[in-house]
Amino acid sequence: MRIHLFIPLFVLLGIVKMEAQQPAQYSLYMLNQYHHNIAYAGMDDYLSATGVFRKQWLGLEGSPITQNINVHLPWQYMSGGVGLSIENDILGAERNTSVRLSYNYIARLSANTRLSLGVGGGIIQKALDGSKLLAPEGNYEGTTINHNDDLIPLGLQTALAPTTSVALYLNTKSLQIGIAANNLTEPYINYESGINTEIQLKRNYTAYAAYKFNISDGLAFQPSFLSRSDFVETQMDFSVLATLNDNIFAGTSFRGYNQNTIDALIIFAGLNITPKIRLAYAYDLPLSALSNYHTGSHEVMINYNLKKEIGGMIPAKTIYNPRYY
Repeated sequence: MRIHLFIPLFVLLGIVKMEAQQPAQYSLYMLNQYHHNIAYAGMDDYLSATGVFRKQWLGLEGSPITQNINVHLPWQYMSGGVGLSIENDILGAERNTSVRLSYNYIARLSANTRLSLGVGGGIIQKALDGSKLLAPEGNYEGTTINHNDDLIPLGLQTALAPTTSVALYLNTKSLQIGIAANNLTEPYINYESGINTEIQLKRNYTAYAAYKFNISDGLAFQPSFLSRSDFVETQMDFSVLATLNDNIFAGTSFRGYNQNTIDALIIFAGLNITPKIRLAYAYDLPLSALSNYHTGSHEVMINYNLKKEIGGMIPAKTIYNPRYY
């Protein structure tokens, strides 16, 4: 079945320049911080690998499907951390695939306080499958695909663009604060389909904060929030995470901050299957007008932490004693 969810982007004749949507959305952001802030690399102390699968707006044709895999670790020889993130975001007929590498310098301000500055770069491929789109004046009898619109490709079109990011992250025993900026150069992507359709990847920003309260031995609460904005559109998530014995955890989130941005109530939970493996699940209960067309969103995350150093500590400087040869 062909998807016409995103056809308005192309049937508005005369529009040859567009701005890309905000980054992919995740509910388990507090458990996958490297994805939204590259300066977090190495803050898990050991090699940490995370995989996420999200199916958004279940029951709505052409709804987003997103996968993300990222790996990061401290790199003591470089006084910081390094990371790699791969993401595939499918929105109906459109697919966005990105690969990003990063390095961050970590300054230890005290025994329990670290400040990190990260820089990253990568590439994004946008793909549009015109065979999944419908135009008002198109001809789709049998196997025929004729959009009668030069702005809509008949088949698959792809384009590439570079991406760059910078970020700051402050990590203490209880407090975490991070800010990041992506698509710094606001690159353009060009599809060659009849005429040149130009898409700009707009610069976007994220801000994150969390504070951990130890209620009693084995029980802790962590409120947090995440804001994503391009200064045209802004969305916020507010969350509370409860953890028992550093093993079982559960929480809830609310996405939105006013009548126009209210989107979902999220319930999530998880546990450490082993000391190295963590599993989490989130369900988004829809609250916006789209609730008439879908039954919610599902997200699953798995994290693996090596729990041991790679390559050992930085060796101490050698001091030569002139009394010995």
